[in-house]
Amino acid sequence: MKKKRLYGLSLLLSILTLLIEAVIALIVAVVYGFTQESPNAGGGSALFVLLLPVLAVFGIAVAGALSVVLVFPTAWLSDVLGRRFGGREAWWWVPAVAAAVSFVPGVALSGGAGPVGIAVAWLLTTAAITVPALLWRSRRERIFGPVTLWGLVAVVLTAVVGGVGLATGVFPEYRPPTVTSADIVGRWSDGHGGTLTFTADGIVSAVGVDDADTDADADADAGELDSCTGQGTWTYEPGGGPWSQMVDVTVDLCTFDYWNVGGTESRPVLYQYIGDPDSGNLYRLTRASGGS
Repeated sequence: MKKKRLYGLSLLLSILTLLIEAVIALIVAVVYGFTQESPNAGGGSALFVLLLPVLAVFGIAVAGALSVVLVFPTAWLSDVLGRRFGGREAWWWVPAVAAAVSFVPGVALSGGAGPVGIAVAWLLTTAAITVPALLWRSRRERIFGPVTLWGLVAVVLTAVVGGVGLATGVFPEYRPPTVTSADIVGRWSDGHGGTLTFTADGIVSAVGVDDADTDADADADAGELDSCTGQGTWTYEPGGGPWSQMVDVTVDLCTFDYWNVGGTESRPVLYQYIGDPDSGNLYRLTRASGGS
């Protein structure tokens, strides 16, 4: 008869496995983020590094809760079903039970992304639960070492593949479109009645444009921004590259900050941050139809 591992040791093994999976998922998410249109794709926040110890403690707590709520029931139920319908425990019951257990969490994680998104989230959640549940059932005495070693190998390989993929262009890194002054000329709209109209002689007309730089934190919390209407001047500053190019707009009675350039080559965007740049809240203007 095989000796069963103590519940506490199985719990620690499950937490370790889930943390390794979480690190791999984080690396994949970061690499994927570099390929997506994002104003912050060109740099990171030092705040994230400072929060790493807090995030680590939080991650351990979450991994422990998931182990108790999802992993342990999956391992236990798979053993029960194996003995009930096959006369003995069978490993292949684990992914079957994990698929059933992870359906609701998978749907929730998909965020209503549609059938394909739900299917992908369900599959990934099933895999994430299956691995620690299989290890939970293992009766090998010396398993923590191999799991840690192969987990670190998987983390390093994921990071290397991601880094090489970005460096070689296999995973195309997002960059803002490079524009010129001529590309800015025209009418740009926020889609809610606010417009900036740039002319080739350096004149800009603002109509109902949200003044994101005025009392930004308080107004953003209230869901409102001051509106600006008037006429002034503008200049395009190419900077040292696509990430540093900007459009400087000066309009009387408005406290515009400079406008960043984002979007894509086919759909450029002018945007400003609302409040803290790390919050990711943006006020966007896109070129209006017939505005060039």
